[in-house]
Amino acid sequence: MSRNARIIATGMYTPDKVVTNAFFNDLLGEDVGTWLEDNLTIRERRWCTANESTADLVERAAALILNKAGVKPADIDLIIVSTDTPEFVSPSTASVVQDRLGATGAGTFDVNTACAGFVTALDMGAKYIRSDERYTNVLVIGAYAMSKFLNMKDKKTVTLFADGAAGVLLQAHDGAEGWLAANLHTEGQFNSWMGIYGGCAHNPSTTESVAAGDHLLKFVKKFPKEINPTTWTNMVKETTRQAGYEVADIKRIFFTQININSIRETMGNLGLNMDKTHCVMDRYGYTGSACIPMCMAEADAENQMKSGDLVLFMGSGGGLAFACAAFTW
Repeated sequence: MSRNARIIATGMYTPDKVVTNAFFNDLLGEDVGTWLEDNLTIRERRWCTANESTADLVERAAALILNKAGVKPADIDLIIVSTDTPEFVSPSTASVVQDRLGATGAGTFDVNTACAGFVTALDMGAKYIRSDERYTNVLVIGAYAMSKFLNMKDKKTVTLFADGAAGVLLQAHDGAEGWLAANLHTEGQFNSWMGIYGGCAHNPSTTESVAAGDHLLKFVKKFPKEINPTTWTNMVKETTRQAGYEVADIKRIFFTQININSIRETMGNLGLNMDKTHCVMDRYGYTGSACIPMCMAEADAENQMKSGDLVLFMGSGGGLAFACAAFTW
């Protein structure tokens, strides 16, 4: 039997601070809450306090996952953190978390493909296990602390983005269950349309760049509304085919939580009912790299997946980067 990587535990952590739509009505001096709830289903989200940051979120999610799996930190072989709100520009957030957990035998690295990052990291972690017998337990966590990078006067961003961390423990086993197929795709011509463009080699933090707000998240141009549903549909179909299944066989599919309407359209394109997906944006807003594993962790806690179920992950984010992966549960 072949060596494969399967998901043996999930977990999520969000900050205690709840920010409701009423906060933004007061902040911006207009009713934005009605639009957010009617169009995106968002009622509230979680933000870090001044003393919380990305590594705190990852550490707490990791502790929950390891406790659920019954695996000690000393037994972790690799920690991969997916985030585009890192603890530092350098070193990696994963190295901070490794130290805090006491996972002294684990290698570490961060992945930044924006909000497609968790699925990308999940695929990478699985392939480490599949290709190298030295890796048995791989911790993969997506994390987001975008509240630290928001312009409080920009209603296009400040009302949507939020904080959290979630992930999985991948474990090696001799069997077919687990990773099946994955695909990555990028539309790099959109790299300048949304992002944080200051505090980096191209545009270091200076008085001028900070004054211009370059260290904060910006929507520079509006993305074509069809790009996510079209790309998601095509990638789900192709990844499912490569896994040796039909789309109708999908039991659960988890999407980037940027727009409920994109999810609805994609599910319609695929001929799947909405009860085969799971959404968290209504209670947690948009949590970037964390949102897909947050959906999975909630669904897992509710026993929505059964052994052998075909489960897909479809992520997308700035760049524009896309990642799709298929696993059996």
